[in-house]
Amino acid sequence: MKLIVIACLAAVAVAAPQYSYGAPAASSEEVEFVPILKDDRVHEEDGTYNFDFEAANGIRFAQAGSPDGDEDAVIKAGEYSYTAPDGTEIHLRFVADENGFQPQGDHLPVAPEFPHPIPQFVLDQIAFAAEEDAARARGDDSDEISAPSGFYSRPN
Repeated sequence: MKLIVIACLAAVAVAAPQYSYGAPAASSEEVEFVPILKDDRVHEEDGTYNFDFEAANGIRFAQAGSPDGDEDAVIKAGEYSYTAPDGTEIHLRFVADENGFQPQGDHLPVAPEFPHPIPQFVLDQIAFAAEEDAARARGDDSDEISAPSGFYSRPN
């Protein structure tokens, strides 16, 4: 019985995660030390704040905010920038207020221009639905209006 208990304890000890707290990384990858060039923070008694952070590797983050609006929601504005792994310079400006988070940056995707062209089959279906509605309004329950092939006809 003692042998089974010792074997179980040994199995648990071997299976436990091996952490290296404070020790250098065990991988072949070196960890780069990045000096902080600027770290300015101001917090006022009324809840307003601002900070400005910049690191030697080009990462920059600045933000300012103040309690405002419903239930003292914090209105924020700021910007950050960094170099993406592919070398692209990323610069994002933002506002966060009662309308939500509103980012702006050249790297963000843009929705297609509107109005975009509406396919003819969609226009045909809209016209057909309008004819059905008009016939129903006149009280015409006949099946004189028939849907073109491939169209959905709404039940009466």
